[in-house]
Amino acid sequence: MALGVVALPVLAGCATGPSLETRSRITASPGDSRDLAIGSAGFTESELLAQMYAALLDHAGYRTHVLTVGNRELYEPALEAGQIDVVPEYAATFADWLNAKAHGSKAPPVASPDLGVTLRALRRLAGPRGLTVLPPGRAVDQNAFAVSAAYARKHHLKTLGDLGRAKLPVRLAAGEECVQRPFCAPGLRKAYGINVTVIDPKGVGTTPAKQAVQNGQDQMVLTTSTDATLDQFGLVLLTDDKKLQNADYVLPVVNRSRAGSARPAAALNRLNKVLTTTDLAHLNEQVDSWRRLPADVARHYLQEKGLLPKG
Repeated sequence: MALGVVALPVLAGCATGPSLETRSRITASPGDSRDLAIGSAGFTESELLAQMYAALLDHAGYRTHVLTVGNRELYEPALEAGQIDVVPEYAATFADWLNAKAHGSKAPPVASPDLGVTLRALRRLAGPRGLTVLPPGRAVDQNAFAVSAAYARKHHLKTLGDLGRAKLPVRLAAGEECVQRPFCAPGLRKAYGINVTVIDPKGVGTTPAKQAVQNGQDQMVLTTSTDATLDQFGLVLLTDDKKLQNADYVLPVVNRSRAGSARPAAALNRLNKVLTTTDLAHLNEQVDSWRRLPADVARHYLQEKGLLPKG
Protein backbone atom coordinates (compact mmCIF):
# COMPACT_ATOMS: atom_id res chain seq x y z
CA MET A 1 0.00 0.00 0.00
CA ALA A 2 1.26 3.47 -0.81
CA LEU A 3 2.73 5.52 2.00
CA GLY A 4 1.78 9.17 1.86
CA VAL A 5 3.57 12.03 3.60
CA VAL A 6 1.27 14.90 4.46
CA ALA A 7 1.22 17.93 6.71
CA LEU A 8 -1.14 18.06 9.69
CA PRO A 9 -2.21 21.69 10.07
CA VAL A 10 -5.07 20.89 12.44
CA LEU A 11 -2.59 20.17 15.21
CA ALA A 12 -1.85 23.83 15.80
CA GLY A 13 -5.14 24.14 17.66
CA CYS A 14 -4.65 21.19 20.03
CA ALA A 15 -1.25 21.90 21.56
CA THR A 16 -2.49 21.08 25.06
CA GLY A 17 -4.33 17.89 24.08
CA PRO A 18 -7.73 16.70 25.32
CA SER A 19 -8.70 16.87 28.96
CA LEU A 20 -7.43 13.88 30.89
CA GLU A 21 -10.41 14.04 33.24
CA THR A 22 -12.90 13.39 30.44
CA ARG A 23 -11.05 10.63 28.63
CA SER A 24 -12.73 7.39 29.64
CA ARG A 25 -10.99 5.56 26.80
CA ILE A 26 -7.76 5.58 28.84
CA THR A 27 -9.08 2.57 30.74
CA ALA A 28 -10.83 1.00 27.73
CA SER A 29 -9.58 -2.16 26.05
CA PRO A 30 -6.59 -1.66 23.72
CA GLY A 31 -7.78 -0.82 20.21
CA ASP A 32 -6.91 -2.32 16.84
CA SER A 33 -7.89 0.22 14.17
CA ARG A 34 -7.18 -0.92 10.60
CA ASP A 35 -6.26 2.60 9.44
CA LEU A 36 -3.21 3.95 11.25
CA ALA A 37 -1.44 7.29 11.05
CA ILE A 38 2.30 7.10 11.71
CA GLY A 39 3.88 10.31 12.99
CA SER A 40 7.32 11.62 12.03
CA ALA A 41 9.07 14.58 13.64
CA GLY A 42 10.46 15.62 10.28
CA PHE A 43 14.19 14.95 10.74
CA THR A 44 15.93 12.15 8.86
CA GLU A 45 16.04 9.51 11.57
CA SER A 46 12.44 10.05 12.65
CA GLU A 47 11.30 9.85 9.03
CA LEU A 48 13.22 6.60 8.50
CA LEU A 49 11.73 5.02 11.61
CA ALA A 50 8.22 6.16 10.69
CA GLN A 51 8.60 4.67 7.22
CA MET A 52 9.82 1.37 8.68
CA TYR A 53 6.90 1.29 11.13
CA ALA A 54 4.45 1.99 8.31
CA ALA A 55 5.92 -0.71 6.05
CA LEU A 56 5.81 -3.31 8.82
CA LEU A 57 2.22 -2.45 9.69
CA ASP A 58 1.24 -2.49 6.01
CA HIS A 59 2.73 -5.96 5.74
CA ALA A 60 0.67 -7.01 8.77
CA GLY A 61 -2.56 -5.97 7.01
CA TYR A 62 -3.04 -2.38 8.16
CA ARG A 63 -3.60 0.69 5.99
CA THR A 64 -1.09 3.35 6.93
CA HIS A 65 -0.02 6.86 6.06
CA VAL A 66 2.87 8.90 7.39
CA LEU A 67 2.21 12.34 8.84
CA THR A 68 5.20 14.66 9.10
CA VAL A 69 4.78 16.93 12.13
CA GLY A 70 7.43 19.45 13.10
CA ASN A 71 8.00 18.85 16.79
CA ARG A 72 7.00 16.98 19.91
CA GLU A 73 4.89 19.91 21.17
CA LEU A 74 2.55 19.22 18.23
CA TYR A 75 2.66 15.49 17.68
CA GLU A 76 2.37 14.35 21.29
CA PRO A 77 -1.05 15.99 21.87
CA ALA A 78 -2.13 14.60 18.48
CA LEU A 79 -1.04 11.15 19.64
CA GLU A 80 -3.15 11.53 22.78
CA ALA A 81 -6.12 12.67 20.70
CA GLY A 82 -5.87 9.79 18.21
CA GLN A 83 -5.02 12.02 15.26
CA ILE A 84 -1.73 10.11 15.18
CA ASP A 85 -1.63 6.47 16.20
CA VAL A 86 2.08 5.57 16.32
CA VAL A 87 5.29 7.60 16.67
CA PRO A 88 8.96 6.65 17.00
CA GLU A 89 10.33 8.03 20.25
CA TYR A 90 13.40 8.02 22.48
CA ALA A 91 12.91 6.58 25.97
CA ALA A 92 14.83 9.02 28.16
CA THR A 93 14.01 12.18 26.21
CA PHE A 94 10.29 11.37 26.06
CA ALA A 95 10.15 10.43 29.74
CA ASP A 96 11.63 13.76 30.81
CA TRP A 97 9.45 15.64 28.32
CA LEU A 98 6.25 14.07 29.67
CA ASN A 99 7.47 14.65 33.22
CA ALA A 100 8.00 18.35 32.52
CA LYS A 101 4.58 18.53 30.85
CA ALA A 102 2.94 16.96 33.89
CA HIS A 103 4.92 18.62 36.67
CA GLY A 104 6.49 21.74 35.21
CA SER A 105 9.79 22.59 33.55
CA LYS A 106 11.65 22.61 36.87
CA ALA A 107 10.62 19.07 37.82
CA PRO A 108 13.59 16.80 38.62
CA PRO A 109 14.46 14.48 35.70
CA VAL A 110 13.03 10.97 35.83
CA ALA A 111 15.19 9.42 33.08
CA SER A 112 18.50 7.79 33.86
CA PRO A 113 21.26 5.73 32.19
CA ASP A 114 19.40 2.66 33.49
CA LEU A 115 16.93 1.56 30.81
CA GLY A 116 14.66 -0.25 33.26
CA VAL A 117 14.35 2.80 35.51
CA THR A 118 13.71 5.03 32.51
CA LEU A 119 11.04 2.74 31.05
CA ARG A 120 9.18 2.46 34.33
CA ALA A 121 9.08 6.24 34.64
CA LEU A 122 8.03 6.66 31.01
CA ARG A 123 5.19 4.14 31.23
CA ARG A 124 3.99 5.65 34.48
CA LEU A 125 3.73 9.05 32.78
CA ALA A 126 2.39 7.81 29.43
CA GLY A 127 -0.37 5.53 30.73
CA PRO A 128 -2.66 8.24 32.16
CA ARG A 129 -2.47 10.03 28.79
CA GLY A 130 -3.83 7.03 26.93
CA LEU A 131 -0.43 6.09 25.50
CA THR A 132 1.23 2.68 25.43
CA VAL A 133 5.03 2.44 25.30
CA LEU A 134 6.15 -0.61 23.35
CA PRO A 135 9.42 -2.46 24.07
CA PRO A 136 12.68 -0.87 22.89
CA GLY A 137 15.16 -2.62 20.65
CA ARG A 138 18.94 -2.32 20.57
CA ALA A 139 19.21 0.99 18.72
CA VAL A 140 20.15 4.00 20.83
CA ASP A 141 20.42 7.62 19.77
CA GLN A 142 22.01 9.52 22.59
CA ASN A 143 24.65 12.15 23.13
CA ALA A 144 28.15 10.96 22.28
CA PHE A 145 31.63 12.40 22.14
CA ALA A 146 34.13 12.04 19.32
CA VAL A 147 37.82 12.84 18.84
CA SER A 148 40.03 12.58 15.80
CA ALA A 149 41.29 9.09 15.03
CA ALA A 150 44.86 10.42 15.07
CA TYR A 151 44.37 11.96 18.52
CA ALA A 152 42.88 8.71 19.81
CA ARG A 153 45.83 6.69 18.49
CA LYS A 154 48.42 9.12 19.85
CA HIS A 155 46.98 9.05 23.37
CA HIS A 156 45.66 5.45 23.36
CA LEU A 157 42.04 6.49 23.81
CA LYS A 158 39.06 4.19 23.39
CA THR A 159 36.79 5.43 26.17
CA LEU A 160 35.94 8.66 27.93
CA GLY A 161 37.55 7.11 30.98
CA ASP A 162 40.83 6.85 29.05
CA LEU A 163 40.61 10.56 28.25
CA GLY A 164 40.02 11.44 31.88
CA ARG A 165 43.01 9.39 33.02
CA ALA A 166 45.20 11.02 30.35
CA LYS A 167 44.73 14.42 32.08
CA LEU A 168 44.82 16.24 28.75
CA PRO A 169 43.39 19.74 28.33
CA VAL A 170 40.30 19.45 26.16
CA ARG A 171 38.56 22.11 24.10
CA LEU A 172 35.06 20.79 23.46
CA ALA A 173 33.03 21.79 20.39
CA ALA A 174 29.38 21.75 21.47
CA GLY A 175 26.31 23.91 22.00
CA GLU A 176 26.42 26.81 24.45
CA GLU A 177 24.17 24.88 26.83
CA CYS A 178 26.99 22.36 27.34
CA VAL A 179 28.40 24.66 30.01
CA GLN A 180 25.51 23.79 32.33
CA ARG A 181 23.98 20.53 31.12
CA PRO A 182 24.81 17.62 33.45
CA PHE A 183 25.41 15.23 30.52
CA CYS A 184 27.97 17.59 29.01
CA ALA A 185 30.86 19.56 30.53
CA PRO A 186 29.85 19.22 34.22
CA GLY A 187 29.27 15.49 33.79
CA LEU A 188 32.51 14.95 31.88
CA ARG A 189 34.41 16.63 34.70
CA LYS A 190 32.55 14.90 37.56
CA ALA A 191 32.17 11.40 36.16
CA TYR A 192 35.39 11.12 34.18
CA GLY A 193 37.73 13.79 35.50
CA ILE A 194 38.12 15.18 31.96
CA ASN A 195 39.84 18.56 31.93
CA VAL A 196 37.37 20.52 29.78
CA THR A 197 39.05 23.90 29.46
CA VAL A 198 36.83 25.61 26.88
CA ILE A 199 33.39 25.12 25.33
CA ASP A 200 33.67 26.14 21.69
CA PRO A 201 30.02 27.02 20.83
CA LYS A 202 29.78 25.50 17.37
CA GLY A 203 26.65 23.40 18.00
CA VAL A 204 25.93 19.71 18.47
CA GLY A 205 27.41 17.59 15.70
CA THR A 206 27.51 20.44 13.19
CA THR A 207 29.96 20.50 10.30
CA PRO A 208 31.93 23.43 11.79
CA ALA A 209 32.17 21.58 15.11
CA LYS A 210 33.55 18.46 13.46
CA GLN A 211 35.92 20.47 11.30
CA ALA A 212 37.28 22.16 14.43
CA VAL A 213 38.24 18.74 15.83
CA GLN A 214 39.49 17.53 12.47
CA ASN A 215 41.93 20.46 12.16
CA GLY A 216 43.03 20.35 15.80
CA GLN A 217 41.43 23.60 16.91
CA ASP A 218 39.34 21.56 19.37
CA GLN A 219 40.02 18.11 20.79
CA MET A 220 36.49 16.71 21.12
CA VAL A 221 33.00 17.26 19.72
CA LEU A 222 29.56 16.58 21.17
CA THR A 223 27.47 14.67 18.62
CA THR A 224 25.08 11.68 18.69
CA SER A 225 25.56 7.93 18.66
CA THR A 226 23.91 7.61 15.22
CA ASP A 227 26.01 10.31 13.55
CA ALA A 228 26.75 8.92 10.09
CA THR A 229 29.38 11.44 9.02
CA LEU A 230 32.20 10.90 11.53
CA ASP A 231 34.34 8.94 9.07
CA GLN A 232 34.23 11.85 6.62
CA PHE A 233 36.00 14.00 9.21
CA GLY A 234 38.39 11.32 10.47
CA LEU A 235 36.62 11.15 13.83
CA VAL A 236 35.87 8.25 16.18
CA LEU A 237 33.50 7.95 19.13
CA LEU A 238 34.82 7.40 22.65
CA THR A 239 32.80 4.84 24.61
CA ASP A 240 30.72 6.22 27.49
CA ASP A 241 32.13 3.56 29.82
CA LYS A 242 30.63 5.04 33.00
CA LYS A 243 27.20 5.55 31.38
CA LEU A 244 26.94 9.29 31.82
CA GLN A 245 24.25 9.54 29.12
CA ASN A 246 20.62 8.63 29.67
CA ALA A 247 19.05 5.56 28.08
CA ASP A 248 17.66 7.06 24.88
CA TYR A 249 16.65 3.78 23.26
CA VAL A 250 14.43 3.94 20.19
CA LEU A 251 10.90 2.67 20.77
CA PRO A 252 7.37 3.05 19.38
CA VAL A 253 4.68 4.85 21.38
CA VAL A 254 1.06 4.19 20.37
CA ASN A 255 -2.38 5.54 21.11
CA ARG A 256 -3.85 2.81 23.32
CA SER A 257 -7.45 3.12 22.16
CA ARG A 258 -6.53 2.85 18.47
CA ALA A 259 -3.33 0.80 18.26
CA GLY A 260 -2.73 -0.65 21.70
CA SER A 261 -3.61 -4.27 20.95
CA ALA A 262 -1.14 -7.12 20.55
CA ARG A 263 -1.22 -7.18 16.73
CA PRO A 264 0.35 -3.75 16.03
CA ALA A 265 2.86 -4.41 18.80
CA ALA A 266 3.85 -7.74 17.27
CA ALA A 267 4.38 -6.13 13.86
CA LEU A 268 6.50 -3.30 15.26
CA ASN A 269 8.47 -5.51 17.64
CA ARG A 270 9.93 -7.41 14.67
CA LEU A 271 12.19 -4.40 14.05
CA ASN A 272 13.69 -4.74 17.55
CA LYS A 273 15.30 -8.03 16.60
CA VAL A 274 17.46 -6.48 13.88
CA LEU A 275 17.86 -2.69 14.16
CA THR A 276 21.10 -1.61 15.87
CA THR A 277 22.65 1.78 16.54
CA THR A 278 25.18 1.13 13.77
CA ASP A 279 22.39 0.22 11.36
CA LEU A 280 20.53 3.41 12.17
CA ALA A 281 23.64 5.52 11.55
CA HIS A 282 24.14 3.84 8.19
CA LEU A 283 20.51 4.42 7.23
CA ASN A 284 20.84 8.09 8.15
CA GLU A 285 23.92 8.29 5.95
CA GLN A 286 22.07 6.89 2.95
CA VAL A 287 19.49 9.67 3.22
CA ASP A 288 21.72 12.58 4.26
CA SER A 289 24.83 11.83 2.21
CA TRP A 290 23.63 9.60 -0.61
CA ARG A 291 20.37 11.55 -1.11
CA ARG A 292 18.14 8.49 -1.17
CA LEU A 293 14.47 8.73 -0.19
CA PRO A 294 13.69 7.65 3.40
CA ALA A 295 10.86 5.36 2.23
CA ASP A 296 13.17 3.58 -0.23
CA VAL A 297 15.96 3.22 2.33
CA ALA A 298 13.54 1.90 4.95
CA ARG A 299 11.95 -0.67 2.63
CA HIS A 300 15.31 -1.91 1.32
CA TYR A 301 16.62 -2.36 4.87
CA LEU A 302 13.56 -4.34 5.94
CA GLN A 303 13.83 -6.53 2.86
CA GLU A 304 17.53 -7.18 3.44
CA LYS A 305 16.78 -8.18 7.02
CA GLY A 306 14.03 -10.55 5.93
CA LEU A 307 11.20 -8.54 7.50
CA LEU A 308 9.56 -7.79 4.14
CA PRO A 309 9.45 -9.84 0.94
CA LYS A 310 11.78 -8.67 -1.81
CA GLY A 311 10.52 -7.44 -5.13
